[in-house]
Amino acid sequence: MSSETRPEGTTHFGFRDVPTAEKAGLVREVFSSVAGKYDLMNDLMSLGVHRVWKRYFVATSGVAKGDRVLDLAGGTGDIAALLHERVGESGEVVVGDINAAMLGVGRDRMTDRGLVRGLRWVQLNAEALPFPDASFDLVTIAFGLRNVTDKAKALREMHRVLKLGGRALVLEFSEVKPEWFKPVYDFHSFKVLPRLGQLFANDSASYQYLAESIRKHPPQDELKAMMAEAGFERCDYRNLSAGICAIHSGYRV
Repeated sequence: MSSETRPEGTTHFGFRDVPTAEKAGLVREVFSSVAGKYDLMNDLMSLGVHRVWKRYFVATSGVAKGDRVLDLAGGTGDIAALLHERVGESGEVVVGDINAAMLGVGRDRMTDRGLVRGLRWVQLNAEALPFPDASFDLVTIAFGLRNVTDKAKALREMHRVLKLGGRALVLEFSEVKPEWFKPVYDFHSFKVLPRLGQLFANDSASYQYLAESIRKHPPQDELKAMMAEAGFERCDYRNLSAGICAIHSGYRV
């Protein structure tokens, strides 16, 4: 649980405690390592279901033509591509990620698909967004918040850059709810995922970290409370696939 005590000046990196200042660099190394195989591994790990989660996430976002959207932890651009369809030529999607390798993969993929206009790519830290107050109609982050060192600070930054009436959406792995399913999910997470990582990406350690980081991420009600503390109103969440992941929502009013 994220509320556990740990030595002062440290934070979690998976199940390890590391100096707070080092976590961003460690996370950067993980995603630099897996960038080239990121989409393949997502398909293998979730049996393709992650694509359904992401489509539902965007379809229920309320994004409209002409909106300006910030997609944090934009990775390989799959969320940005879905958002781009909805904001149209009069809108804009800004893709932000701390990892240059992930941004490079995403930008190249979107360019190959002819998606250039209305997309911007920015290397940034979610804890210190380089945008003025009230810049965006919607801020999204999909499967990235758990990797942020100071989640509360990132949520405050998301709130700051939203326009009045704007919405923040967080799609993230969460706490599985059915008790009978938890042992199955743990087996898949800690036994299957690292082996898939070794077989297809030659990297078991990054996928061990993935499984551990999910367990350290705040569960549904705790993240909802964190969003409220960051200033969001009408905070709520919706579980997907028995709580394997959840969509959290909050508004700036």
